[in-house]
Amino acid sequence: MNIRTLTKLSALFVLATGAMAATPSQHPSSKLFVSKLGDNSDGSSWARAFRTVQAALNAVPDDRGQHRIIIRPDTYMEANLFPAHKGAPDAYNELVGDVNGALGSGTSGRVVIDSSDPDKGFKSYDWWGAIRAYKRGWSKEHNQETFSAIGWDRWAIRHLYVTGGDAGLFFDLVDKAEPFTVVVEDCFSLGRAFGGGAANILSRPGEPSVFRRCQLLCLDWWGDAAGAYVRAEHPELPLSPDVVFEDCTLTGPDNALQAGNPGYAGYTRVGLKNCRLVSLNFSQPQGKPGTGVIFSTIEGKLLHVDLEDCTLMGCKMFGAGKGEVSYTTKGDVKAYVQFQQDVPKGMLRLGHWPVEVFQTLLPLLPAPGLGVPVAPSEYSLPEPPQSRHLVLPARTRLQIDQTDLGPSCEAAPIVWKNRLTLMKCNRPASGGSERDYFITLEDVKTGEELARFAEGYGLASALVHHGTLYVFASRFESGGWNNVTLFKSNDLRHWTEKPALIQEKEHLFNSSVCRGKNGFVMAYESDDPKYTPFTVKFASSQDLENWIKLPDAIFGADRYAACPCLRYANGYYYLLYLEHRTPRWLFETYLARSKDLKKWDLSAANPILTPALNDGVNASDPDLIEFHGQTYLYYSVGDQRTWSKLKRGVYPGRMADFFADRFATISTSKAPGFQDGSEKFP
Repeated sequence: MNIRTLTKLSALFVLATGAMAATPSQHPSSKLFVSKLGDNSDGSSWARAFRTVQAALNAVPDDRGQHRIIIRPDTYMEANLFPAHKGAPDAYNELVGDVNGALGSGTSGRVVIDSSDPDKGFKSYDWWGAIRAYKRGWSKEHNQETFSAIGWDRWAIRHLYVTGGDAGLFFDLVDKAEPFTVVVEDCFSLGRAFGGGAANILSRPGEPSVFRRCQLLCLDWWGDAAGAYVRAEHPELPLSPDVVFEDCTLTGPDNALQAGNPGYAGYTRVGLKNCRLVSLNFSQPQGKPGTGVIFSTIEGKLLHVDLEDCTLMGCKMFGAGKGEVSYTTKGDVKAYVQFQQDVPKGMLRLGHWPVEVFQTLLPLLPAPGLGVPVAPSEYSLPEPPQSRHLVLPARTRLQIDQTDLGPSCEAAPIVWKNRLTLMKCNRPASGGSERDYFITLEDVKTGEELARFAEGYGLASALVHHGTLYVFASRFESGGWNNVTLFKSNDLRHWTEKPALIQEKEHLFNSSVCRGKNGFVMAYESDDPKYTPFTVKFASSQDLENWIKLPDAIFGADRYAACPCLRYANGYYYLLYLEHRTPRWLFETYLARSKDLKKWDLSAANPILTPALNDGVNASDPDLIEFHGQTYLYYSVGDQRTWSKLKRGVYPGRMADFFADRFATISTSKAPGFQDGSEKFP
């Protein structure tokens, strides 16, 4: 087949795919929600959201299509996802990450699907990835039943960050080639072997699979491995593409795009428009040069690519097991190669490093708001119309102004005699004797130590009331933490102590005390075996000395909830606490609020504190104070095992406003051109 004939075929595939968008069907659709903050009941709202993506996929009610799953920004440690039902002609199902908060999650950020082993790391293992597909007998270990990804037919997947497995958003129909279409938009997808693509498929004329505005990366050069892998099984070259890549970056150590596999002899056609294809191998000819930015594993004739307005980077442009890959070019097609290599006809040779092209390997961080409108193309599905835009509240951020205040773990700021003062709990990471545990007070401005007391105690909180300092601390004894003891002084030299709370078939850890609606309230951490460890319980007092436990007030009975910090403002009790982000070894500070200490609502802005790049895996033990019109929040970072350091953040305003900002409601604005009513989507 010559280039002239292929050029005519290229024009035909553009015409064939021009009418891809269709009118949505009119049957009732379902909308399902996924959020780690939901109660994991039926997924019908954000409050009732499923906590896993797979649970929502299982709940898709039928195969009539137009069902939508919306995922709150977070990390979901999941692999081998599969839906209960396909989409339908003219009625695609949708799996979408609410990365900018426009769909009501109340926050913005990445929606990460991580298929790693949560205990051991990157799981580069055949047939393990984000999308379930499996081949029985692939190896001795592969003894489960063969499973095809055909269930993803006519789904649209948007705004996901996929990583951690052998393949990212890659759809393999395994043993049976069938008509298959999937649309993937605005995703970052990474795998050991394949960043994305599809295998063993038959395309539908005018309805190809489409990857649009995606970054597809693979991490391996060995075997079948490419940023994108496509294998159709046609007996002859089709007139239109099986898969179209639009405005995508395809990257791999050896191949950016690969097709074919031993034992298969079908023809595949791929369309690439406004794409960047990058092979990271620029070896010398006498070294280990790359096999090609675009590579056909078996025979070149089995793969055809149509390139329009694309830039290719790598050791050489094309490669094949034997023969040559056929191609067409249209518009601005450029090539940057190792200087001793030839550039194929129809491509402009670049002599300079294409900086802007290479920068597109990096995923962008989603910004809050409505996002940037994107112009449609001839392959577009209709965008989901909305009767109203949802706009995130403009939250004032906490500014971290002190990144290393020493190895303290628990610390509490107070105002003593008009001086900002920091109470620190000094203790080893583990073990030690009684004398290794004590509490100090120091002037924040000068660093002067004002007091040292409470030997054998720690995990403390503090409150100043009528010129007296009240410190509540747990006693370290016999390798564990016990009871809550009150230490009281009005001069920081003379101290009295008395029991405040006595444990009951449990150990008591961190505590926090605030003035509430009617007297004082203490939140205290317990490992009560009746609940998921750890749990926050509550007690009340009128004088800060005599405490009554509140048995009906429990927070975190079904989740890890530790290191409480309790405050009262705006008619609510606000609780900062530590959330273990299972199954990951990661700990973040969350915020909840309640009017009665019984019914709690989580903030949509969670997490409030998360470990930064060099903070280990922990952001815990928060405590805060308002001083001279600003709110100071101290917290600890570390590895939860051997080390910690103290940090501080500043909120430029009142503490009440800091909390209110984290519960600000989402506003709506009428979207022009749409009527009120239910959403419709492809």
